[in-house]
Order: sequence, then structure tokens, then C-alpha cells
Amino acid sequence: MKHHVINEGKPQILTRRTLATSSKILTHLIALTLFLTILPIYYPYIRYILEKPTSTSSYDLPHIQTTATLARHHPLYRGHLLPATHQKGNDEKPPEKKERGREEVVLTRRGSDGGGNKSCDLYSGEWVEKPEGSYYTNETCWAIQEHQNCMKFGRPDRDFLKWRWKPNECELPEFDPVKFLEMVRGKSLAFVGDSVARNHMQSLLCLLSRVAYPNDVSNSSDLNFKRYEYPDYNFTISIFWSPYLVNTERTDRQDITQPFKLFLDEFDESWTSNIENFNYVIISAGQWFFRPTIFYSDRHVIGCLYCPQTNIRHRSSSFSYRRAWRTAFRAINSLNNFKGVVFLRSFVPSHFEGGQWDKGGDCVRTKPFKSNERVMEDYNLEMYKTQLQEYKYGERDGRRKGIKFGLMDMTHVMHLRPDGHPSKYGHWPSQKVTMANDCVHWCLPGPIDAWNDFLMELMRRELR
Repeated sequence: MKHHVINEGKPQILTRRTLATSSKILTHLIALTLFLTILPIYYPYIRYILEKPTSTSSYDLPHIQTTATLARHHPLYRGHLLPATHQKGNDEKPPEKKERGREEVVLTRRGSDGGGNKSCDLYSGEWVEKPEGSYYTNETCWAIQEHQNCMKFGRPDRDFLKWRWKPNECELPEFDPVKFLEMVRGKSLAFVGDSVARNHMQSLLCLLSRVAYPNDVSNSSDLNFKRYEYPDYNFTISIFWSPYLVNTERTDRQDITQPFKLFLDEFDESWTSNIENFNYVIISAGQWFFRPTIFYSDRHVIGCLYCPQTNIRHRSSSFSYRRAWRTAFRAINSLNNFKGVVFLRSFVPSHFEGGQWDKGGDCVRTKPFKSNERVMEDYNLEMYKTQLQEYKYGERDGRRKGIKFGLMDMTHVMHLRPDGHPSKYGHWPSQKVTMANDCVHWCLPGPIDAWNDFLMELMRRELR
């Protein structure tokens, strides 16, 4: 059987073979259209699968690091690790020199401020003077750890206490302990992260101590796993220690300076199995990702940071940071009964100046920067942008499953506060410590108290 088609007066013959070919082309076009339609939906999962290594056959031979070089990247301060100078791996592009990446999350940070402004970015603003000073003192609060007790160890100035954060478009209300406790009546709050997360929790305890003291109902004496209860309000605050967010092992149980093993695709069940019933979870991590580590996926070594081995690919700290956050968000989104809100507290940079942490670096400034005085760059910007990218994917996946995420974007806010660290006022001058100057943790009282201004406002917006 033959079909005739008239084209410009000339008959053309279409055979069954020609028709079959045309049908196949049409089928392929339909399949391609469907593929392009569903690709954006499943992109995060596809990306995870494609990047997941299947063997150790892709090892590269890196530059050789001597023991002396490695020693520079073992900053310790009473067991709390501080960041070393960033060293780029051979798998990452150099970070941009200009501060970018904040614009892409402005929309997720905006919302009604309760005072007429329907669109207010809390994180664009300045530190302005607050003559009345701090909410509490180191003598009125019981929760301050020694290495954050700057007044006890002789810090002479007090001006660093006399600032508050002022958004450009609205007001950020000061923390009100009475209203906060009423707002969280019958609820629970968990902090997940490292010693800076604990620093944040202790700031909250100090602010609340103006009106109420909690009972320690912890199952452990370990400060890294504590639970405090405010019985009059049926409110609890807990801390879960997880500086890497993922499953971790020490290569030497007795020596914390030796590299840690990071299983970047495995949940850290010390927190993932405990947060399902919390109303609020504040998760953060950062500074530990600058210390020596060995990276695993599927229980195979896929790289390391500051390790002496020559048969393992040396990668940058942002490599493990990205994978860890990806796994952390996957863990949260896998919780079937979680009905709370997860706030990501963004990466907060350190403020060493005049040298590295072990080469005389210090933070001796006594007042904040203006927002146009300082541009965040290098590894700080790289870590921040990496975190925001993974947050965007995690938040989108969580939204589909009914899990709420919020961003507590402290990066730019605290980048402007080089004056709020303990520096040398975290110990007595004659005391022997591994870290002479602490430019990572924050004095209590101090600028970190503003984090709870943000927390209360975010929680209030969420309730509205």
C-alpha cells in the first residue's frame, strides 16, 4: 500500500518504513518533553546520586604536607576546636572576592513584622548605639562558661556591650524574657551543633535568668548533652553536640588532635533520633570543618583535609561542609512525625587579624564595623554560599513533606562584630592554654545575645 502526498505539484510516495520512522521521532520528542518537565522536580536527588562516589578508584596524588604544616591546622581551645587558615583543595573553584549570595535568600527571610511592614529583611541593617548596655551581667547569670566570661578575666572595656542591631526597614524588638516564656509555654527547643551553638543556648539561659531559673533534668553531666526544664511554663531547652552534623568517629580515641572520620552520607543519630518531638530546632555548624578530617561515602574513603596520606585526594573544607549539610537536611526531611520548625543559624566567621590563630592573630577591636566598611570574602564567603545552596534544596524538599524551615541569617550581622570575642580574656594571663586568643566564641554578655532577639522575632512570626 502506498500513500501519495502532493508537494508543489509533484507526487511523493510515503512507505510504511517512512511512516514508522516519523512515528519514532514523534515518540522521542514526547519523551524528551516529559524528561525536561520532571527534571527540575527531581534534580536534588539526581544530583546527589550523580555525585555519590562508587569506589576509591578516583584518588588523586596531592601535594605532600609535612608534619609541621599539619600542626598549624590543629587549633584547640580547651577541647573546643577553632578554625585554622583555609586551604583550598584541588576540587573547588576559588571563591569570588565580592560578597554575593545573600540576595537569593532575601525572599525567604521576609515576612510581616507585626507593625505594618509586610516585607522586612531583618538582616540588612547596622549596629547602632544602645547606651543602657547589656540585659544581664556575668555576676547575675549562672550559665556562663569560663572561656566566655570576659569580665571575670579582666576585659577593661564595656563599649562592646552597648550596641543593638537595627534593620533598615523596620525595628527588631529587644528580647523580652516574660513574653518569650509565655510564647513557648508547653513547648520544647533544641540546639544542634558545636560549641558556638552551646554559646547561643547559654546566652538564652542568661537572658531568661532575669525572670526564671530552670531545673537541670539532664541524663548526663556532659555539657554537650544537657536538658533544662522551666516547670512553671512546661518548657524545655536541650543541646545536642554534633559539630559535623553527620556520623563521626575518631581515628584515635585518646587524642582529639588526630583526624576525625566523617561519614558524609550517614546520619548522626545522637541528634537525628531525638529531635522528632521538639517544637523548635536550631541547627548550626561551621568551625570544626577546618580541622584535619578523612571523608567517607558508602564506607569508602573519598578524600581528606590536612591529612598526611599521599594516596587520598585532598579536598577543601567546603567539600565536606556541603555534603554534611545535604545529609543533615535529608535526615530532618526523613522524619515522619516531626511537626516543628527548624531554624538554620547560618555560618558565622571568626575575626583573627594580624596573623593566623597560632601566629599571634587576635581580635582587639572595640566597636563594630559599618556595613559598608567590610566585605566578606575568601573561605568565609565560600562556606556561607555553600550552606545557603544546600539550605535552598533542603527547604524545598521539606516544604513538599510539610516540614517548616526558617533561616536565621547571622553571617553578615556577626561579620560586623569583631569586638565581641573573648580574645585573651577567656583565661588568666598566667594560665597555659592551647589557644592564646579566642576569636571564635563570644563573650557573655555580648553581641551573641542579639541572636535571641532574632530568635524571638522569628518564632513570633511563625506563630502568626
